[in-house]
Amino acid sequence: MDGGAQYNPRTVEEVFRDFKGRRAGMIKALTIDVEEFYQQCDPEKENLCLYGFPSEQWEVNLPAEEVPPELPEPALGINFARDGMQEKDWLALVAVHSDAWLLAVAFYFGARFGFDKADRKRLFNMINDLPTIFEVVTGAEKKQVKDKSSVSNNSSKKSKSKSNSKVRGSESQGKYSKGMQAKDEEGLDEEDEEEHGDTLCGACGENYASDEFWICCDVCEKWFHGKCVKITPARAEHIKQYKCPSCSNKRARP
Repeated sequence: MDGGAQYNPRTVEEVFRDFKGRRAGMIKALTIDVEEFYQQCDPEKENLCLYGFPSEQWEVNLPAEEVPPELPEPALGINFARDGMQEKDWLALVAVHSDAWLLAVAFYFGARFGFDKADRKRLFNMINDLPTIFEVVTGAEKKQVKDKSSVSNNSSKKSKSKSNSKVRGSESQGKYSKGMQAKDEEGLDEEDEEEHGDTLCGACGENYASDEFWICCDVCEKWFHGKCVKITPARAEHIKQYKCPSCSNKRARP
């Protein structure tokens, strides 16, 4: 469906890179582009699948016609249940099947190119270090981060304000003192840095890094890389209340 014949990763690192790209595309469909994804999954259409591509893009399309296909196929007919469930439950269900598909594709490549036991274990461990699509979509990974640490939410916001201001200087100070509720500028110890490293982007699911610009949604309180939601420090200066794309696109379903 997505040119698997032209793109065949052969090493553990290449398969993992392929996995991350497809995963990022599917997370984007179920979070950032959720309104567009919802509309494309019309129950009146034929069996539809959600595909993630190594290029971090996504597509809703019909399954491959040939059997067996070049790559394992995603869950079939995800559009049929759209209007019969609560939107969040439907998205969570699609996310679970998307996780299963990603593993199927990764280990398909592993089998095809003769990964041994050690390679398969290394690949799985690399995959398992990332939160699942289901965890990102449902917010479960956010709860896990909170459970790992007793440091308050305000402390977390304060530290991100400090680390981001180091990257962009005074340009980012205004937004972070306002949107991220920085209360003081005390130094960070190593334990704080480790805790903030567990914070994950609500769009791509990747970890927090001190050299990256981050912004917090004032509605769902999820953190996002600025680049993932197309917000720069300069633009953040003029936002009184930030809503992430998912919260901005939410509307009442009949």
